[in-house]
Amino acid sequence: MSRLVQGDVGSGKTAVAAAIVYTTSKNGMQSALMAPTEVLATQHFETFKKLFENTGITCELLVGSTKVKDKKAIKERLKNGEIDIVVGTHALLTEDTEFSNLGLVITDEQHRFGVNQRSVFQNKGTMCDVLYTSATPIPRTYALT
Repeated sequence: MSRLVQGDVGSGKTAVAAAIVYTTSKNGMQSALMAPTEVLATQHFETFKKLFENTGITCELLVGSTKVKDKKAIKERLKNGEIDIVVGTHALLTEDTEFSNLGLVITDEQHRFGVNQRSVFQNKGTMCDVLYTSATPIPRTYALT
């Protein structure tokens, strides 16, 4: 799957992403959502954490300001498959961020990332489904999708 969800702020893009994350998790695969800023990543993390409370789906936040000790623990848990969804920023692109069974990558405000960054993100898994979300209609985004 390679899809673009484009809509105004508050139109439900995050709800669509959450539904796909839920399905991916229930099918035994991990998901990762990358946002361009720590503020937006934190907002998504808090939303997912609340939505997936009491579902058995584990969610973590990985951003540049995450303490080194916590980053190491999160990355180890990702690699071991103990985390179902990770929400983060460019911190998800580091070479030492590995996944056990990544099946879905979501790039929010994808036009804020370079082509190479999006490619590195997708290649963290094997044959990952891809979802781009954006509130900004950009002709190149349509063409790429």
